[in-house]
Amino acid sequence: MATIDEELAQMERDIRQLKIEYDMYFGGGRKRPPTEIEWRIDQIVRRYSERGGDLKFGQRFRFSNLSQTYAKYKDIFRKKLAQREEGKVQRHFGAAAKAIEAERARAQAAIRETAPVAPVEGAKAFRMTCSEPEKETQKVDQLYEAFLSAKQSTGEETSKLTRSGFNEFVRKKTKSLQEQKQCRDVEYVVEVVDGAVKLKALVKS
Repeated sequence: MATIDEELAQMERDIRQLKIEYDMYFGGGRKRPPTEIEWRIDQIVRRYSERGGDLKFGQRFRFSNLSQTYAKYKDIFRKKLAQREEGKVQRHFGAAAKAIEAERARAQAAIRETAPVAPVEGAKAFRMTCSEPEKETQKVDQLYEAFLSAKQSTGEETSKLTRSGFNEFVRKKTKSLQEQKQCRDVEYVVEVVDGAVKLKALVKS
């Protein structure tokens, strides 16, 4: 049986593939819309919408981003399908049609090889407040999971990110801000800004 992380990774791959398949369908390269992929994604969305309590903070953050991206794509596809049924699909002829198809093929190949599913801008940020990270290990672990999942969702490099190194960063950053600002609590925020993951450390008054 697949783990939660494996199912979320499959969901991400399926969303990427769904966009490619729909582009092919609207471009005439497929006879039918990719309903089997939609069904697979819907199953995962339904499962973890009902079992949200089973997800860790980082997993919930990733699932929320993927679900919002999927909802955005479904709305786009629904509108295009309606236009197609009403006969409003734009048609191209001759050399222009060939150029458009060639560009679509190049774009699909690039998406297949490299493009990640990016979290939707404005998704709820993950927040964590601590004063003694050495003792509040569970909080720091949750922050790490949220930060890692966010980076994975946007396709950012994570190979150099380690739990021990992250813990040391939080420990030093917290101590530094406490000394500089004469405060006790430090709030850490993980959010996506312009497609990039940001980790902010804020002084709590």
